[in-house]
Amino acid sequence: MFIQTESTPNPATLKFLPGEPVLGRGAADFPTPEAAAASPLARRIFAVDGVAAVFLGADFISVTKSEGVEWQHIRPAILGAVMEHYHSGAPAIDGTAAEAHGHASGPDAEIVQQIKDLLDTRVRPAVAQDGGDITFHGFDRGVVYLHMKGACAGCPSSTLTLKMGIENLLRHYIPEVTEVRPVAA
Repeated sequence: MFIQTESTPNPATLKFLPGEPVLGRGAADFPTPEAAAASPLARRIFAVDGVAAVFLGADFISVTKSEGVEWQHIRPAILGAVMEHYHSGAPAIDGTAAEAHGHASGPDAEIVQQIKDLLDTRVRPAVAQDGGDITFHGFDRGVVYLHMKGACAGCPSSTLTLKMGIENLLRHYIPEVTEVRPVAA
């Protein structure tokens, strides 16, 4: 098995490409070791000293390191954990990955569906290339609330991505959108 690594716009996060499906569909975010209870793969990666967060995508794994830890010290151990997991035959997650977007109903349901459609077709595929994900969290009085995951969480360029990229896109296609804001996990 050959596992490739790619840098991401977030210097604290590396993207690992095992060359095989990770989740196949969907994504799963594990911001803490405790959150990884249902993921044999994430638990193995968290066992490496210096790992702060794990994000599983369709065909990639994003790993965020702790502050003060150097990639050259933990990258080989992470590669070993990923390889060990694939050789074990265990699933990446026990069960299924959670639904990407939050639910919304009421008078704004049509606008919310348009927002989710744009995120799914135009934003999320591009963000996945960088080892992250952005999901819908809510819509209130013109403000869209998005949850940034994986390499996007804590990325220095995430504010620019939200304001210049996603906000402009949503405002262009959906006049009811006035602003985009991130939400904490």
